[in-house]
Amino acid sequence: MSNLSLIVLLLALMAIGYQLGMVRSRRVATINPQQRMHSRPHHYGMMVGLWAIIPAFFLLILWTMLAPNVISSMVAAQLPAEVLAQEGMTANVIMRRISNLAGNFGIVAEAEPWELAAAAYMQQLKSSSAALLTGLMAAIAATGLFFSYKKIQPQLRARHQIERTIKAVLIICSTVAILTTIGIVLSMVGETMKFFSFIPPSEFFFGTTWNPRFSTTGVGEGSLTGSQGSFGLIPLLSGTMMVAGVALIVAIPLGLMVAIYLAEYAPAGFRSTAKPIIEVLAGIPTIVYGFFALVTVGPFLADFGASIGLTIRATSALTAGVVMGIMIIPFISSLSDDIITQVPKALRDASLGLGATKSETIRKVVLPAALPGIVGAVLLAASRAIGETMIVVLAAGNSPTLTANPFEAVSTITVTIVNQLTGDNDFASPQSLVAFALGLTLFVITLLLNVVALVVVRKYREQYE
Repeated sequence: MSNLSLIVLLLALMAIGYQLGMVRSRRVATINPQQRMHSRPHHYGMMVGLWAIIPAFFLLILWTMLAPNVISSMVAAQLPAEVLAQEGMTANVIMRRISNLAGNFGIVAEAEPWELAAAAYMQQLKSSSAALLTGLMAAIAATGLFFSYKKIQPQLRARHQIERTIKAVLIICSTVAILTTIGIVLSMVGETMKFFSFIPPSEFFFGTTWNPRFSTTGVGEGSLTGSQGSFGLIPLLSGTMMVAGVALIVAIPLGLMVAIYLAEYAPAGFRSTAKPIIEVLAGIPTIVYGFFALVTVGPFLADFGASIGLTIRATSALTAGVVMGIMIIPFISSLSDDIITQVPKALRDASLGLGATKSETIRKVVLPAALPGIVGAVLLAASRAIGETMIVVLAAGNSPTLTANPFEAVSTITVTIVNQLTGDNDFASPQSLVAFALGLTLFVITLLLNVVALVVVRKYREQYE
């Protein structure tokens, strides 16, 4: 039985335990009417259901983590000694081939007899493991359900147990999220340190040439720098900021004007219809925006530039920036709209009472009061633009050159990460490791933007009663 089937079975058992617990609590309350039940019936039902699945679920997690290693060790112990002694055949390679055969991914006709025997043994162990896991989970779940069912009494504090359990689950979920973030950062830092053992940090952060060339297997310290290529970050950072800058030039005025109109001028019926439609833009996959830029916007800008005597490439920073600006309009308009509507009506009424027009009230009262929130929305949109990948992959031109001309093709940090990890490079070479250095740089940039946005909003926001 697969893990998914086991999880579905546990959920069904939890539902059964919930119903049994509720029925049991009502029956106990009827038998002892003079004793008031401490908790509500659904608390007892939840207690029985949780006791039925939580121990079994933890067993499933541990079994899933440990069983593959145990099975691999048992299979490896049965392999002939002469097989392990073969030159060029490491234990990892052998076990990978056996696993492929056991999973019906290998070519049986090309397999050795000992490989087929080991694969059959592995399949047998996996079947036995699945059957044993199913039996143990069923026994543990039934035991938990039975004992929790029998424990239901008027004095049992089921509500307290449920609250403690929910609190523990929330703590575990928060811990998993935090540890995942820490793990991602540490993995990037570790691989970045390996990259800096090949390329000096000063050359990476201040270099003006990006030409990684091809990977050389076995490249290490002492190798010729020329064989490793040039890894200057400046052209990529320049292209990233140029595309993000064009996107903000497009998105800030449009998003802000949309927010002002919806918050101050639009009728309620139009606002309730228009705002969700605008926010649909945020749900369109970025690959669709990329094709839109490549097929429609790029050729249009190139033809328009030719008509006025400008040379604009169809794939350029301008093309990517314009389409990206359209994509982030909902980020600015939605957040700004929410912030503008939070400005108290009393401020508007006071301004209008002093003789100001509606437009003057918006410019001199509403927008200054909402400015910190609007700045925060813009910074969050900027971090979204800097981290965008698919639009610039298709529309920016992938030319890592240092230029200040938005009509030319450029490359960005995200595009380069994709390029360096999708080729035939040796993973231990600087050509691949540089992707982690670029990822860490991008992480730090977006983190700083988010921190600045939070600081601005918290420090300068207006507090209204």
